[in-house]
Amino acid sequence: MSIWSRLESVINSYMNDFGGQTSSRLKSSGDPDVDAAYEELNDFLNGKDSGEKKKSDNESFYTWRDARETPRGGNDRAKVKTPPEELRADFELLEVPFGADEETCKTAYKKLLKIHHPDRHAGHEGNYRKATEKSAKINAAVDRIEKWRAGGNIS
Repeated sequence: MSIWSRLESVINSYMNDFGGQTSSRLKSSGDPDVDAAYEELNDFLNGKDSGEKKKSDNESFYTWRDARETPRGGNDRAKVKTPPEELRADFELLEVPFGADEETCKTAYKKLLKIHHPDRHAGHEGNYRKATEKSAKINAAVDRIEKWRAGGNIS
């Protein structure tokens, strides 16, 4: 049994619990969003292109791309502040795109600090000194980015 068949049987059993039937065309579950989602999944499983599907003549088209770009709370991109250019080098030091979100920066910081932590290079004096300098630069970059996010002075 393929994963698609198993998925279809799970959805059919779920819909059956809500008054649907386990045929290829289900009765309405009473929730138009559930019905539309099932219809889109059914089209996908049957090999139809359901990237854009019109719900009714009055409603607009819906695509998965629209769902990703416009979260439930509205368009969050308008709320994102663009960092000042003097932080570009700090984002590059963390090896993340300029203006990356807080979670991406934190993940990159942890990864780089594991690599360049002085304790990992304690056996070799030259490498220890380089690791100390690099970790200090990484910490300073993260501090500046965090100060900017908090609205403070980044100097």
